[in-house]
Amino acid sequence: GRIPSSFPLTQTVKRSVVLHNQRLTAVFLCRRVTMRGASTGIVYGGLKYQARSIADVKADTDHTSFLAGTLSLKEENEVHLIRLSPPGSELVCEGLFYHPNEIWDLKSCPFNPRIFSTVYTSGETYGASVWQIPELNSQSNAPQLEHLISLNEHSFKIKCVLWWPSGKHDKLISIDEGNLFLWSIDTSNKMAKVISQESVGMLHNLSGGAWDPHDRNAVAGICDSSLEFWDLRTMKKTSSIEQAHARDVDYNPKKQHLLVTAEDVSGIRLWDLRRPKCPVKELPGHAHWTWAVRHNPEYDELILSAGTDSTVNLWLAHPPGANDSMSESPVDSPKRPKDSLLNSYTDYEDSVYGLAWSTREPSVFASLSYDGRVVVESVKSYIRRK
Repeated sequence: GRIPSSFPLTQTVKRSVVLHNQRLTAVFLCRRVTMRGASTGIVYGGLKYQARSIADVKADTDHTSFLAGTLSLKEENEVHLIRLSPPGSELVCEGLFYHPNEIWDLKSCPFNPRIFSTVYTSGETYGASVWQIPELNSQSNAPQLEHLISLNEHSFKIKCVLWWPSGKHDKLISIDEGNLFLWSIDTSNKMAKVISQESVGMLHNLSGGAWDPHDRNAVAGICDSSLEFWDLRTMKKTSSIEQAHARDVDYNPKKQHLLVTAEDVSGIRLWDLRRPKCPVKELPGHAHWTWAVRHNPEYDELILSAGTDSTVNLWLAHPPGANDSMSESPVDSPKRPKDSLLNSYTDYEDSVYGLAWSTREPSVFASLSYDGRVVVESVKSYIRRK
């Protein structure tokens, strides 16, 4: 891959942050590395513990920002607010906050940059909460997160929380192993109540899901070897895709009825919900389990995938009925050749579980491996202007 012009080859920044009232100073190091492959990303060195969860701060329209949460069994866990400097040359820790438990899922509120949700466990207990980042100023002590809401109606292990991705909405979805909950939330008054709930039954297990950005009443859930779809107005199942052994699912942000799954055996599959019996495209995925998959928020032909082979792959995958009149599109010949693997990023020594495109700067993405390595990459070299 070509080196993006906005990323210099050598860049080091150190930033000290005092943690609460302790006389401990955490030094965060951001550096350019090139390891086993053609990667040229910026590595954020601030995460001290293992981690799985990273999210784009979509509501931050002034900065390219990400939230990352740690997964330490023995240490007090942390949430890091990470920002890319305007020149795109360094990563800066803008805030570090203690979190009481192991973070298994983290999502940023799409309409308020200071609000996010976590799913967490501590031993045999589990929970989900909504938090608010305090106003950041020049004070030396790192302020505490403000706990807004507990989603405490679950009796099974919670898997994820979903915010409707397309704008302000006073509803949240939480998914546990046996149920899907729809909540009405009021973060200003720190209130949440269950509007409705649907169970998948004792013989099935939910493991994740996605909220349709084109329809606030439609949600997809990963259920054993199938994808199940519900109408939130009735909480009734509307359809399903069988034999989809998915670990992750993501809707196409630009085109209705289309989504992508990351699957154990089949790699990556693209589906059209109007014809759910078989996928419309298949991509090979990873050498080991394909764990996460994400459509680019602007260039929906670009898809990221991450796997337990310590690799992130960038794919060019034309959706059915793709519009060729875009002002910008992935690098391609005029005749638009077959789908292909554009690049593999290998700046990792462990499995990669977290992926997040930047909504503000769609040519940038962040990835997170289990050992706490955050890498930010640019894909500008794979986007051309006509």
